[in-house]
Amino acid sequence: MTDILSAPLVVEFPFTRSLGPVQSAFLTGLRERTVLGVRTDDGTVLVPPVEYDPVTANELRELVEVAAAGTVTTWAWNPSPRRNQPLGTPFAWVLVRLDGAATALLHALDAPGPDAVHTGMRVRIRWAATRTGAITDIACFEPYDDEAGYDGEAGPDEPAPHEGEFADPVTGIVAPARLDYTHTPGRAQSAYLKALEGHRTVGERCPACRKVYVPPRGACPTCGIATAEQVEVGPRGTVTTFCIVNIKAKNLDIEVPYVYAHIALDGADLALHGRIAGIPYDEVRMGLRVEPVWAEGARHPDHYRPTGEPDADYDTYKELV
Repeated sequence: MTDILSAPLVVEFPFTRSLGPVQSAFLTGLRERTVLGVRTDDGTVLVPPVEYDPVTANELRELVEVAAAGTVTTWAWNPSPRRNQPLGTPFAWVLVRLDGAATALLHALDAPGPDAVHTGMRVRIRWAATRTGAITDIACFEPYDDEAGYDGEAGPDEPAPHEGEFADPVTGIVAPARLDYTHTPGRAQSAYLKALEGHRTVGERCPACRKVYVPPRGACPTCGIATAEQVEVGPRGTVTTFCIVNIKAKNLDIEVPYVYAHIALDGADLALHGRIAGIPYDEVRMGLRVEPVWAEGARHPDHYRPTGEPDADYDTYKELV
C-alpha cells in the first residue's frame, strides 16, 4: 500500500486594478479620514459607494460625506484570527451602518469578548496610524459612547455634499488573493508522485474502456469505475497543443517568452502539462515529439525538449487535443 502524501499548498494571485471616480474618491477619502458614500436616484446613501444604482442601473456620481460613527446591525465573533486579518487578537466581524448611510460596511470590531458585542451597539472608526488609500486605513471599529463625544473627525451626522476632490488621488490598487491549505493527493496521485521521484511516469488503466489516465485520478472520468491497474507510460510524448507565455510570473525564474504545452505521453490517453525548452519558442508546433529533462534532485521534470524524431501524425493524437 502506497503511503498517502500531504503537503502545504499556497495558491496566490495578487492583481492590479484601476479605479473609477467613485471608488477612487472613497479610498482617497479614507486616507484623509473622510468616509464618502454615494446618493442613489431615490436619495438612498450607499456606503461603501458603488458606481451604478443597484435598482435602476443608472450611473451614480453624487458623493456625500457620512459620519465615522455608526450602529452595529449584525455581527459574528472570530475567536482565532488568521494571517493578515485586521486584528491579531480575537475580534468581531461587524456590519456597521454609519450615521447618514442606509447600508452597512463590513469590518472588524475590537472588543474584549463576545459578551461585549450586541446588535444596536454604537461604534466608531479607529483610523490606522499610516494610511495609503485602502480599506485597511480603517484599522477597525471600537465601542463608542455618544455622550463622550468623538474627536476623530466624525463627519456630519447627516450626509453632506462632497466633491470627491483630493490632492494626489488614489487611482489603482493591488488586490491580493491567497489560499493556504493542506493538499492530500490520495492513493492514486500519491503513487504517481512516488514514481516521479524515480524518474518514472505511471498512470492507471480503466478496467472497462481500457484508457490510461495520467496523472491518475483513482477512477475513470468516463465510466465512473475505480482504477487500480498501474501502467508506466512515456517517457517520450507528443505536443498536442500549446500556448506562448509572454508575462513573467513573479516567483518563477523563467525568462519570457516560453512555451507551455499539453503533452500526450506515449501510452497515455490524457495529456498533461509541461514547459517546452531546447527549441525557439516560435518553432514549437503540434505533433512535436518531446522527452522529459530532469534537474538534479528534482521530483518532477523541469521541462520537455525535442527528441529529434519526425513529428507525429495528427491522427495519432487528435483525440487528445
